[in-house]
Amino acid sequence: MSIDYGSLHQQIIDLDPSIRLVTLCTIDGQIMHSDHREGVRNLLTPEESKKSLELAINAWKIRSELAPKIGRGKYVLAEYERIKRIIMPLATINTLFI
Repeated sequence: MSIDYGSLHQQIIDLDPSIRLVTLCTIDGQIMHSDHREGVRNLLTPEESKKSLELAINAWKIRSELAPKIGRGKYVLAEYERIKRIIMPLATINTLFI
């Protein structure tokens, strides 16, 4: 099954005007598609964005180790003063939405 990541990205962005950024990546951190909403600037440098993604993926991996006891994770919501970040698995291809 082949996924059109650009189309999936657009479908997610179109869900709500407050969605600023969508990144689709593998659990190993390989970015399949990432882009901001038109007219929105990134709050982080590319290096900071990469670090944030690495931290989120590592935290997800740790949570997954607990899945046999507490169940698989459905999503994680982190709320900051300026943004909210939601991470969830796309179970069929082991990819995360960020």
